[in-house]
Amino acid sequence: MQAASATGPRAVTLGQAGTADDDGGAARADTGTGSPLAPAVEPEITPVSPSAEQTTSGTGTGPPAATATAPVTTTSEPLAPEPPSVPPLWAPDSELAQNKTAAPSPQTLATEALGTEALVPDNNAAAILTVFTKINEYRVANGLAPVKYHPTVASMAQEWSDNIATREVIEHRASFWTDPRALNPDNGAGEVIAIRTDRDAAMLVEWWKSSPGHNAMLLDPRFNVMGAGISYTDSLYTIWGVVDFFGYTTLPAGTVNSPGGSPTGGGAFPAPPPTMCDPAVKHMPPTLNLASAAINSPADLVTIDASGQLINRPSTGNRTYGAAKVIGSGFGTAKEVFTTDWDRDGTYDLLTQWTNGNLTLYRGIATGGFNAPVTLGSGGWDTLSLAVGGWCANNRLPQILALDTYGNLYLYPNKGLGDLSARATVATGVSASRISMVDYDADGFQDILAVRTDGAVQLYRGWGTTALRAETRPTVASGWQDVTGIRPLRDVTALNSTGVALRRANDVVQYWDLSAGSLAAPSNITGSWAGQRLAQ
Repeated sequence: MQAASATGPRAVTLGQAGTADDDGGAARADTGTGSPLAPAVEPEITPVSPSAEQTTSGTGTGPPAATATAPVTTTSEPLAPEPPSVPPLWAPDSELAQNKTAAPSPQTLATEALGTEALVPDNNAAAILTVFTKINEYRVANGLAPVKYHPTVASMAQEWSDNIATREVIEHRASFWTDPRALNPDNGAGEVIAIRTDRDAAMLVEWWKSSPGHNAMLLDPRFNVMGAGISYTDSLYTIWGVVDFFGYTTLPAGTVNSPGGSPTGGGAFPAPPPTMCDPAVKHMPPTLNLASAAINSPADLVTIDASGQLINRPSTGNRTYGAAKVIGSGFGTAKEVFTTDWDRDGTYDLLTQWTNGNLTLYRGIATGGFNAPVTLGSGGWDTLSLAVGGWCANNRLPQILALDTYGNLYLYPNKGLGDLSARATVATGVSASRISMVDYDADGFQDILAVRTDGAVQLYRGWGTTALRAETRPTVASGWQDVTGIRPLRDVTALNSTGVALRRANDVVQYWDLSAGSLAAPSNITGSWAGQRLAQ
């Protein structure tokens, strides 16, 4: 494995994978800074269907789609490189000695505010329990007392694990032992980090055991409490593990015998109950060249003209758009058209809500055009106000939120090409004539903008589950009573920027940027918009 040395880097960038030196002794606070990789493929979107009683699929009445043959690509699996590493970080004993008398700082150590889209929010309880159990088995086998667990320490480790996994940089948090969540350790402190290309949590511990410096930390007799953080990504290194060890003369209140336990003992975290958000399978969309596709990017603007033609304006960056091109016809009786990558194959599709109550899907083809339509729902969809996007944080497929005329908001999970009949109630009493799904506050979770008949816009914040946040619903805009279409957009002003385009009266289309976590001042998008409706 990695060679041992007295010194080593405090940060490792995950570019070309390699090895880092190991440090088996005390170290000063981390001052290194890592540089991130190019961002991995990002998640997005969500699915639909009107009532739980409807299970019949019919044939769509939408327009015939262009046909083409998708290109065949051949890829080869790269050999997995040896994972990079960073030496363990030990707290200087001189600093910990001050904790015997000093009160902890009231401020938690600041960490960079990051989006969560790079993470795969799968349940990590089993992995954390595995790491905890393997460490204690190893300590007991070497004649040491097992360490206990503290949820507050674990929250600090988890936050840092999420932070470095999101940035794809291996580095320690400088002076982590001074964070109030460290609970004032006075008899040793240390941190170990490891990553792997698979999700084998036990092998994280095996790697630490094989590295002299990390092994010394696992077997430090002073430590009596630990906390662990485990994060998952869909990049090359799929599991990231951070363990913080502390030694206390007196165990802090809240110390438990194991993860998920109580001060008197307990078992592992219970498995979360299944929900409509749970994906049937994992999806990792390919990166395709969409230069010839009908829709080229998440920043493109698609409209339906008075004759039912579908028109795309490709984004050229910084709120500018290229020449309009016709990408379909026969959409005159469509109530709404939504652009989304429904099947996560890397191309943009058309989810179409028809005035006859049907819901159809036109799958995009990378070389241009769309496949023949598939009916996802028959009857009743015309009565609903829909929003399509990545509502569920643990599911990379798009889902559908549907608001009925009684104010009930439902989540329809993505069933691929199957009929959309199953649904879950997200909220009741939602008063809106139109809804749109977008990450309004830049926290990584999709939210709902609900436009009322008086033009006021209320914000319903989500957190990646089948429920809304329990909070007062603020009004974030007013005067939107003339809005006939809201299109969530990405990458309009910069990579990963977020915003919405509004179709307004007097043939105006505006862009409102949301990258700062709130609506910025709008700007008009140049173009001839007369007689055109905005796809969502």
